[in-house]
Amino acid sequence: MKSGKIILLQAALLIFLLPAVFFPFFRDGQREIAQAQPPSAPASYGISVRQGNTNVEMELEEYVVGVVLAEMPAEFEQEALKAQAVVARTFAWKAFVTGGKHGDGSVCIDPGCCQGYIAPGHFLQAYGTNEELARVRFAVSASAEQVLTYQGELIEATYFSSTAGYTEDAAAVWGSSYPYLVSKESPEEADEESVAFSRAYLEKALGVRLEEDTDRWFTQWEYTSGEGVAAVTVGGQRFSGTLLRKKLKLRSTAFSVTVQNDAAVFQTRGYGHRVGMSQLGADAMAASGSAYQEILSYYYTGTELKSIEKEN
Repeated sequence: MKSGKIILLQAALLIFLLPAVFFPFFRDGQREIAQAQPPSAPASYGISVRQGNTNVEMELEEYVVGVVLAEMPAEFEQEALKAQAVVARTFAWKAFVTGGKHGDGSVCIDPGCCQGYIAPGHFLQAYGTNEELARVRFAVSASAEQVLTYQGELIEATYFSSTAGYTEDAAAVWGSSYPYLVSKESPEEADEESVAFSRAYLEKALGVRLEEDTDRWFTQWEYTSGEGVAAVTVGGQRFSGTLLRKKLKLRSTAFSVTVQNDAAVFQTRGYGHRVGMSQLGADAMAASGSAYQEILSYYYTGTELKSIEKEN
């Protein structure tokens, strides 16, 4: 999904031989767990987790712990961790109920397809601490069995790392409209990166022919309501911002381009598809006093929190 200054954790962390994505950026300061302990999680529903060609049965809440460990820094605010737990649980439960991307109700641990995951034991062996694991377990337990719904149906629980002022409308990225996945202002600081591509690389990667006049390399810009690139003409060929991001492996569709020394320099802002909940934005909201319920209702317009038992 898989969804800030965050960059995806780059160490190759294995859970049953597959890597999980995590983040190296952590905020300094206290890591306090609330004094009042949350209620013990009830006996969890089961979930099928795909590992290669094999599906392994796992308790849902334990799976959610592993997803939060892989997808969000454990040092984030407690309310942000709770919000992440709810979104991760919603994604997994919707896959179980509807068949999901794999058609059999399972979820894989590839963050580019489903969600990242790292087993708590591997987390501790690789880089984590018992204190960080306790923070995540607290967040998952405090939000146990809660999922997000819209008009009684489980939502498409998309999330991403960070944005550049606004999230994106789902229709602008994927062509499908969801009333709860609309462009929203997001409070985090922009996560920016510059990357340069030579003329030869652009021509090969995009299958275009660039003119000697560099002012004509990129023309006819269109933008989305979320301040991303909707479409741009490159070398006479029209590309959507989403397709250009994919072909050039850009961090987001919020980018600008300057041409210098026969190379194009892309300045990107944010990281990810920018649809749904911004993880860095959720942390910023939590730091400002927002509870996880407020964070979720803000990023997923018109949704309701329900327990799995009541949702069924």
